[in-house]
Amino acid sequence: MSLRSKILQGSLYLVMREGFGMVLSIAAMFLITRAIGPGQYGIFASAYGLTIFLQSFGNLGIGVYLVRQEGEREARLSHQAFALFIVLGGLVISIAALAAPLIESWSRLNGLTQILQMLLLFSFPMLLAQVPLAELEHQLQFKRIAWVELLGQLLYVLIAFPLAQKGFGAWAPAIGWCAQQMQSFVLLMLCAKYRPRWVWDMALIRDMLAYSMGISASGWVWSLQSLISPLIVGRFAGEAAVGYVALAIRLVDVLGFAKGATYRISIAALAKVQGDRDRLRRAVSEGMGLQILALGPLLVGAAWISPYLLPLAFGDKWNPVMEVYPYIALCYMSNALFNLHTSVLYVLKKPGQVTMFHAAYVLVFAISAFVLVPNMRHVGYGVADTIAIFTYGIIHLSLARSVGSPDYRLPLLWWAGFSIALFQSVLGWGVAVVLAFILLIPSTRNKIQGYVQSMQEA
Repeated sequence: MSLRSKILQGSLYLVMREGFGMVLSIAAMFLITRAIGPGQYGIFASAYGLTIFLQSFGNLGIGVYLVRQEGEREARLSHQAFALFIVLGGLVISIAALAAPLIESWSRLNGLTQILQMLLLFSFPMLLAQVPLAELEHQLQFKRIAWVELLGQLLYVLIAFPLAQKGFGAWAPAIGWCAQQMQSFVLLMLCAKYRPRWVWDMALIRDMLAYSMGISASGWVWSLQSLISPLIVGRFAGEAAVGYVALAIRLVDVLGFAKGATYRISIAALAKVQGDRDRLRRAVSEGMGLQILALGPLLVGAAWISPYLLPLAFGDKWNPVMEVYPYIALCYMSNALFNLHTSVLYVLKKPGQVTMFHAAYVLVFAISAFVLVPNMRHVGYGVADTIAIFTYGIIHLSLARSVGSPDYRLPLLWWAGFSIALFQSVLGWGVAVVLAFILLIPSTRNKIQGYVQSMQEA
C-alpha cells in the first residue's frame, strides 16, 4: 500500500473514531455534567487539567521522537524510552502528588487534593503506554489506535454515569477516567505486541533528549494554558466559573474531533517528506483550508443552536457557558489554522521556534486573564484567550523562514467568516449573510469542488 493510501486510510479510521467518540462525549457531557453540576465539574476539570499538564513533564516529547524516526527502528529505542518514562515520569508524578495540597490552597477549590492525587496515580500507566502507541503510529496502524481509544471512551461513560447518578460528584468522572487509562494501557500493549526490557544506554538517552527536550519544552509551555482556569479563574471567580469554562472547552473539543486526528497523522506523514520544502509548504496551504472547513460549520452551528438546546440538555444553571463559548471556539479555530505550522517545524527539528511562540501566547493569555477575570469572571478567560491570538504571527514568521510562506488567502477569508458568525448572539443574524457570501463566491466553490474530487480519486 502506498504512503498516500496509508495516510488517507489512517485519516478515515481516526476521523471515524473521533466521530463515534464525539457521540460518546456528548452523551457523557449530557449525563454526567448535568448530574454533578457546575461546581463539582469545575473541581474535576481542574484536577484533570493539572494532571495533563504535569504528565507532560514526564512525557519528555519522546513519543514524537519515536514516531518521526525514518525507516525501521531498533527495539532498543523503545525499551530505552520505556525506562526513561518509568524513572523520570514517576519522579515528576510523585512530586506533583505531594504538592497537591498547596495547589488546593492557592486555587481555593475545596476537595481538589484527593482527586488530583488519584488522577496523577493513574496517569502513570498511560505515560508508559506512549511507547506502544508510538510503535503503532510509526507503522501507521491507526485502525488499532482508533479502536483502543473508542473502547476507552465507552468504558468511561459506563462507569462515570452510574456514579454521577448516585451522588459521587467530582469523583464520578475521576474514577471513570482512571479506569479508561488502565484499559487503554493494557490494550495498547497488546495491540503493539510490545514486551518491555530494561535498557539504560547513555548514548541513546543523549540522542533522545537532544531532540525530545526541545519538543518537551514546547509542550510544557503550551500546557501552561491548562493552569489558567484552575489557578486564576478558580481563585478569582470560583469553582462554578471553572465549570463553565471547562464545559465550553469540552464542547469545542468534541465538535473539533477532526483536528486532533489530522494533527497526529501529520507528524507521521510529514516525516516521510521532510526533505522537500516545496511539498511541505503546499501541505500547510492545503491543510489550513481543510481544517477551517472541517471545524467552522460545527463550531458555528453549535453557537447558533446551543442557546436553545443547552438549557434543555444541561439545565438553566449551565447557561453562562454560552457567554464564553464563542471566544473559546474562535481561539480553537485559530489554532487549527496554524496547526500544521507547528507540525512542520517539529519535523524539521526546530522545536525551539515553536517554544518561543508558545511562551509568547501563554504569557499574553495569562497576564490578560489575571487582569480581566476578577471583573469579567468566566468571560474574562475567553477574552484573554482571544487577545493572545495575535501571537500567531510569531509561528508564521518561523515557518516562512524555514520553508516559505503558505498561501493564506482563502483559509483566512473562511476563518474570518466563521469567526464573525460565532458571535451571532451579539451581532445579530446579519452574520449569516456574510458567511453565506464568503462560502458562495467562485473561488470558495472551486476549492471545495477540488477537495471533493481529490477525495473521490483517493
